Amino acid sequence: MIRLFIGLGLPAELAARLEIMGRGIPGARWVEARNLHVTLRFIGEVDEGMAAEIDEALADVSAPAFQLSLIGFGTFGRPNPNHLWAAVDKAPPLLHLQAKVEAALARLGLEPEGRKYLPHVTLARLRDAPVGRIQDFVAHHSPFAAGPWPVDHFILFRSHLGRSGAEYEALAEYPLG
Repeated sequence: MIRLFIGLGLPAELAARLEIMGRGIPGARWVEARNLHVTLRFIGEVDEGMAAEIDEALADVSAPAFQLSLIGFGTFGRPNPNHLWAAVDKAPPLLHLQAKVEAALARLGLEPEGRKYLPHVTLARLRDAPVGRIQDFVAHHSPFAAGPWPVDHFILFRSHLGRSGAEYEALAEYPLG
């Protein structure tokens, strides 16, 4: 079994900028620059046969290239946040691509994602992080914006879980445009 998701990489300069910001919150496990991404769809554990079918289905996805920007910060988990993220502008071409990816996976019989799509870049996973320190981080770095940057492909990633967090491996890239 392998753990998969579909996403977009970030430009190296932007990923490095986000990684440098990663400090000042006790209880935060910051994502390293090489692992920063925008998730289009989390798939989870599948066998090798299904992984091959997913690859074939994604190769048939056709969508235009586009540009993306980051536009602020947010958290998941209330009242005690468990994730800190950078918000991705909900550009119509991004939402179009995400819907096409979702439709391709649905044709394979994969259950659709139960939550509404919220494009973001996870910056840190939080465990017992003081809410005030999270608010201070956001205030210190706001207003925040980055981009736009060109998006000309999307990626099928494999997630390797380990003690120090997940490591992501690009298995295949699919061109846009």
